[in-house]
Amino acid sequence: MRITVFRRLMEEEFGAMRAETLAADHVLSALGGRTADEALRDGYSAKEVWHAVCVEFDVPPERR
Repeated sequence: MRITVFRRLMEEEFGAMRAETLAADHVLSALGGRTADEALRDGYSAKEVWHAVCVEFDVPPERR
């Protein structure tokens, strides 16, 4: 998964403003206490980050 796809999925699921805020501010324990943006900068794949977000926010399986 490309980062652009990750960003699109975040916007579709949470809305543009909330997606941006969540990616920048919400710390995910599944990513070692990083935000989504930090995890992407630190080399986590966009797919790993998306999965962590989906688990954290109970995104239904059909939208994962």
